[in-house]
Amino acid sequence: MLAHSAGTTWSLEPLQLVPLALGAGLYAKRVRTLARRGTPVAWWRPLLFGLGVALITVSLVSPVAELGETESFAFHMVQHLLLGDLAPLCIVAGLTGPILRPLLSVRAIRALRFLAHPLVALPLWTVNLVLWHLPYFWEAALRHQAVHALEHVSFFTAGALMWAAVIEVLPGPEWFGTGAKMGYVVVVRIVSTIVGNVFVWAGTPFYAIYEDAHRPFGLSAEADQGIAGAIMMIEGSLVTIAVLAWLFLRLAQEGELRQELLERGLDPRSVRRAVRYGRGQELSRSA
Repeated sequence: MLAHSAGTTWSLEPLQLVPLALGAGLYAKRVRTLARRGTPVAWWRPLLFGLGVALITVSLVSPVAELGETESFAFHMVQHLLLGDLAPLCIVAGLTGPILRPLLSVRAIRALRFLAHPLVALPLWTVNLVLWHLPYFWEAALRHQAVHALEHVSFFTAGALMWAAVIEVLPGPEWFGTGAKMGYVVVVRIVSTIVGNVFVWAGTPFYAIYEDAHRPFGLSAEADQGIAGAIMMIEGSLVTIAVLAWLFLRLAQEGELRQELLERGLDPRSVRRAVRYGRGQELSRSA
């Protein structure tokens, strides 16, 4: 511990930091191996992966974690948005098929690829989000360390699977193109907005554990809960705008490439599949 108050406490626990350091080390080793083999990873992917690791670290060991666990639902919401949304997004964006190949060579892990299917990932993410915000499970996580650890793993895993369907580190179903991804992201944010609005407009605190807490800034439990809901909606809106902008630009580029290839007389089925899976330029060069 580096300080004595919740507002300045950093909890540097090896059980939390060692797995993160190990994962980052294995990632860096794999990136170097691919570079030596002549298939380097784009510079921005390690940057995003590192940012994801940093966000997880902040969510687990910074004062945000201590305040969220003992004093404020709003700070706990910040922790879970870092751990369950922003960090998974960054880490998934930092991955590629070649980076994951050694991991996917393990049969048990390879068999779990179906969890990233959009029709599986979205329901899992939704159920996970709603379940852990029910008072019984939320308070159980705060009172029992093992349940709290499970909650954190669940938030990160569900977030990673949800974003994996959008970013497609590994190829997804053919029907789930860029337009479908845009609709998928909108559905994700509708769900989180509904949950956020429940907290904003509830009018009564849901979690008894925070009612007697010494909340920051003299906030009431009701105001603290409302702020938590607002934070959830604002973060979701900003991320959604950024992701939809990226998908919109991608959709426009795909449309131009598809039209160009069709005008050259290529088979429409081959063009559709090539554009869908990012192989349009390869098809163009081979034609």
